[in-house]
This record gives sequence, C-alpha cells and structure tokens, in this order.
Amino acid sequence: MTERLAADRENAKGSKRGPIVVIGSINMDLVCRTPHIPKAGETVLGENLMTIPGGKGANQAVAAAKLASGDTPVYLIGRVGDDDFGQRLLVGLSQHGVRTEFVTITEAASSGVAMILVDGMGENSIIVVPGANAKLRPRDIDAAEGVIASASAVILQLEIAQETVKHAIDLCRRLGVYTIFDPAPAPAKGLSRAMYQVDLFTPNQSEAELLLGLEPTHHVKKKRLQDPKQIAADLLARGPRSVVLKLGAKGCFRADSDGALDRARPYKIKVVDTTAAGDAFTAALGIARAEEMEWSDALKFANAAGAITCMNFGAQPALPGRGAVDKMMKRSRT
Repeated sequence: MTERLAADRENAKGSKRGPIVVIGSINMDLVCRTPHIPKAGETVLGENLMTIPGGKGANQAVAAAKLASGDTPVYLIGRVGDDDFGQRLLVGLSQHGVRTEFVTITEAASSGVAMILVDGMGENSIIVVPGANAKLRPRDIDAAEGVIASASAVILQLEIAQETVKHAIDLCRRLGVYTIFDPAPAPAKGLSRAMYQVDLFTPNQSEAELLLGLEPTHHVKKKRLQDPKQIAADLLARGPRSVVLKLGAKGCFRADSDGALDRARPYKIKVVDTTAAGDAFTAALGIARAEEMEWSDALKFANAAGAITCMNFGAQPALPGRGAVDKMMKRSRT
C-alpha cells in the first residue's frame, strides 16, 4: 500500500491530476419496486427485493472510478461492518476499481443499510440505518492525510457524522485541497457556518431550500416561487466559492463568488430510477476538476452522468462508464 500511495503522490507532483478522494458512507441497499409508496398504515405488495451496493460515499467513489481516465486513481475513506454485507461491499468496490486501503472493517458493528422503495414513476423513498458509517471519526481522516494532500479533489456528503465532515473540510483547507461538498441528506437543523467553507457546494434544489429555511417548492401548488439564481446567491453568502444546483429535469445552475453564472440544459431521457443520479453528477464534477474541464463542459458532463443513471435501475449498477457519458454528450451536439 505504501508504495502505491507514494506513486500516486509522485504522479500528483508531476501534474495537477492527483487522485480523487471520496469520504463517506458505504451501504447495502435493500431495494423494492412497488406501484406506489405506501401511506401511513397502508400495506402494498412489492414486485421483488434486491440487495445492491450503495451509500452516497461508495456511489460517488464508484461513479468517479467508472468516469475517470486510467491515470486518475479513486480512493474511498469509510467504514463497513464485520459482517457478510461488509465483505460483499469491499469486493464490489475493488471490482469497480476503487482503492479501499482506507476503508476500515469495524468490529461489533453492522454495515450500513438503506431500505429503498421505488414507485412506478421512478421516484424513491429511502430509510438509512448508518451502522458502521456512524463510527467514521476524524482520526480516520487524519490517517489518510497523505493521500488527501495529493488529491485533485476531495468529495464529501452527509451520511456520516457532521463532526467528521467538518474535520475533513478543515484539513483540506489547511492543505489547500479542492473540496466538493454534496450536503445530502440535508439536515433539518441546517449546517454550521464552518461546513460551508468549501470550494464547491452541490445540493439539489430541495436540499438547498431546506438549508436556507425556505418552503420546499414541491409543496407549492402554484408557480415555482424560488429562483435558482437567488438560492445560489444565498448559499454563496454562507461561504462556498462556487455553488452548482442540481435541478433534475431542468438541468443545473452554477454560480461563483466572483459573479460568474452558468446553466446547463438537461438531456431528454425516460426516467427508470433516480437513485444515485445526484451521486453520479457530483462525482462527475470531481472528475471534471481533475481533468481541468471548462465549467460549461463540466456541467454538461455531470448532467449526462446523472441522466444515464436515471435510465437504469439501482444505485451502483446504474452508474455509467466514461464511454456512455461521452456518447451522450456527442449525440446532443449533433
């Protein structure tokens, strides 16, 4: 492991393309398709039950590994339980090319589990049991400081303890490493000011509205009340250098602290399952950073990765490879 890490650091010194480091959750998804999401007290029949590797951290790491060119390694920092799910999750990550040297097997803990219901329209409802993910601590981040220091980008989410996320953000700021923060699932009580001090903040619109204390637009029957430009401006005022809002069927919107604005149109697709689409999007922005893409290309690249994910079922099995994303982008230009 030491020799491989040393080689990655040397590669990073010779060029700006260091590894992508993802810090986050690793889950086994228990997925059931059902005609509709049951209401309180209602029982519905599901079509089947599948066990599919997931977790926002693992999804983003796998997505980045599948989208990366061969000279961009992807590391995941996280924890799994000392159980059958943990072993299956580790094997799956390795098979997708994710480096797992900093994934710790946690004794006397179960692996994280997400119970996912997917309705006939492809929308989902998710319950997450953190398990070993809740035991990821600042010391785990410090143990990986060497590879973090050489990273092109560090990607974070919120299925692990906020204390650990904040510690990672602070470490990256001290090391001068580019940070991408996907604040999902967004906490109802909001985030501390310190957690906004990142280079790129990537919520979807509902998450952004929750963090800003706004009424969610999916509860508003009339015309959409919240303007993405204003939402992005309000988020920028809290500290991130850039904000990219994931707008689903409306594409995405970017705003920078220097006043730059950009919007990318969505790709027209038939939605099968939205699970992990946001993870693919955020991971694609990490790869775009490593490859020094222009913002306009980076947003199109991320939109394509998210769109293709929606066209397939499950989390990690639906994540696209680089060839599929490049093909969709090329087709949209013709």
